[in-house]
Amino acid sequence: MGRKKLQLQRIENKSRCQVTFSKRRSGLIKKARELSVLCDVDLALVIFSSRGRLYEFCSADRELRTDPL
Repeated sequence: MGRKKLQLQRIENKSRCQVTFSKRRSGLIKKARELSVLCDVDLALVIFSSRGRLYEFCSADRELRTDPL
């Protein structure tokens, strides 16, 4: 049995939205890390929250990164 398809819609509850964002952010970073290891590629991920906070992931050495945004 598969999962039921859900229709995407904005989450109006602020605390629920923050929890969902945090969980999805963790999942995205985990997938980015897996992709960089499995495919032996350098990968960068930049995420901005609705509050304007910056989250980043870089699979390469910090020296290879460009200037911060």
